[in-house]
Amino acid sequence: MTKIYIKSLLAPCVLALLLNGVDYAQSTKDGGHWVGTWAASQQIPEPQNILPADAQRDITVRQIFHVSVGGAALRVHLSNAFGKEPLHFTSVHIALPVAADSSAIDPRSDKALSFAGNSDVIVPAGADYVSDSIQFPIAPFTNLAITFHLDVLPNGQTGHPGSRATSYYAYGDQVAAASLTDAVPIEHWYQISGVDVLSPANGASVVAFGDSITDGHASTTNGNDRWTNVLAERLQGAPRTRDISVLNQGIGGNHLLTDGLGPNALARFDRDVLAQANVHWVILLEGVNDLGGLTRNGEVSASEHDALVQRILAAYQQMIVRAHAAGIRVIGATITPYMGSDYYHPGPASEADRETINQWIRTPGHFDDVIDFDKAVRDPSHPDRLLPAYDSGDHLHPSPAGYHAMGDAVPLSLFTR
Repeated sequence: MTKIYIKSLLAPCVLALLLNGVDYAQSTKDGGHWVGTWAASQQIPEPQNILPADAQRDITVRQIFHVSVGGAALRVHLSNAFGKEPLHFTSVHIALPVAADSSAIDPRSDKALSFAGNSDVIVPAGADYVSDSIQFPIAPFTNLAITFHLDVLPNGQTGHPGSRATSYYAYGDQVAAASLTDAVPIEHWYQISGVDVLSPANGASVVAFGDSITDGHASTTNGNDRWTNVLAERLQGAPRTRDISVLNQGIGGNHLLTDGLGPNALARFDRDVLAQANVHWVILLEGVNDLGGLTRNGEVSASEHDALVQRILAAYQQMIVRAHAAGIRVIGATITPYMGSDYYHPGPASEADRETINQWIRTPGHFDDVIDFDKAVRDPSHPDRLLPAYDSGDHLHPSPAGYHAMGDAVPLSLFTR
């Protein structure tokens, strides 16, 4: 009788959590906790990257996400961070895709997510929303298909244009469909900001915080060969680090100091770094867009160069202070060469700025640790340029081989201290 009485007092939403997911008490009893296994920085998509105007109502979106670590249960973060009004998800499902570049799923794996016990959820404007936990065991490097249906497209979309992964949209409610009817491929992500897994007690995450070089510009679509993917594979291959995930919070075109493609780095630091589940480290690789942008339209005075360098260094210090307040170690990454860039056309003064900043990064007493990406990818004969074998061709972004060299340059000892 006692058990029946206690059960009757449980609110329906709490009971649903206990039956369908893994509750907090169970996770702590088993020695586990939530760790982010996949994430993407959210921004306002540019006009050419939004979901199309002819799909304003009754639309299904299916997206593929490549996780870093596995776990026994998971939860999904929906995002309406840049929406101008509440956003109604009528249903959200998770499943295993048949391939990274296909809209088809294994229907036996399909499960509906819930939100406070409900199958639908209204996410307020400017907010994120975490699903209830669900038992869905996954191995490291699993591809997950997350499918949602919207009755009305949001006024103000939220997404991540630089997915380097193929997503799909289709008309009507097809969230549980084994294959989407008349699916339209699109290489962007929308309205999903993260996936957490229930991890062992020693599980933790490292956030890679940066611009297009972290986001993976010029990497292989659906190939998962960014430097962050290489790092995740190396962590998984070492017994002492195999429970450490890598969260890619890069935005192509991002700046430290000014808004452009995505909010400036200081503005998004709390959401993209501090708010991540069980983050212990952040790798900071930002600044090349600030440096290149200063002289993109012509040379400026020496005092303007000096002022920008000081503002960049001050921004680094701000993020160090904020991360340390949250108990997070900050790993500084040197800015990679970009002389000859077809976009920025840097001159000797801009190269001198980069060298000054990199020297500051390497100097002990600023960052907790340092990764020398500059050294890993530069041409020894022309250290202001990328090694030709590591150059994607625009003299700014590494090639897949360059990204592999960057991932290999990260000492795993940084994550075992």
